[in-house]
Amino acid sequence: MNGAGASRRGFVFGPRTVKLCGEMNEGKAADEFRPPSLQRGAQGEIEPTSLAAVIEWFLRYDPRVAVINHPAVQELFEWKRREDERTYGEAFAFSRAEDRLAIGVFQALATYSDERALYEWIGELLAALDQARRTNAEIADAYRLQTAHSASALAEAGKIPTLQERAIYLTSCWLEALCTAEIRILGWVYQDLYGRGFHPQNFP
Repeated sequence: MNGAGASRRGFVFGPRTVKLCGEMNEGKAADEFRPPSLQRGAQGEIEPTSLAAVIEWFLRYDPRVAVINHPAVQELFEWKRREDERTYGEAFAFSRAEDRLAIGVFQALATYSDERALYEWIGELLAALDQARRTNAEIADAYRLQTAHSASALAEAGKIPTLQERAIYLTSCWLEALCTAEIRILGWVYQDLYGRGFHPQNFP
């Protein structure tokens, strides 16, 4: 999935608005669309239903998140499940890439529950995304793989001669799609919770 459109600069979120590159419903301009606000419970915790609504909004309106439902990405997710089951004797308890994304967002916000922790976690995701993209590009260039969004990474990986390098490539393709989507959502959540857009250099 090389070329998913992710970059460090691309994850700066402006005031209350996510700039999108896809076509929007009802003929409205992209900057008129905003994710629903998060709601807090009595103890200050994020209400799960409001977080689910945010995730659903991104899946519907942000192409870099919606790509998680592309058949080629779902194929990668299913490959990763099979590999984990073969290697570790267990696999994800869900069958769709979209579910894996949603669980990751919920778990991240439960684990990294203050601003510093969430800021650092998003930074780790950015680093993982950068590494995955570099790995994809190097292997794709070496074996002249097709990397268009419509191409099947699984089919293209058949051109890679060794099983180990094939697994590295497919894992990196999956991580690129997953990290891109998760960063998009968590970047906006960070802004909504703490009143400032996420940027790798902006923590006070």
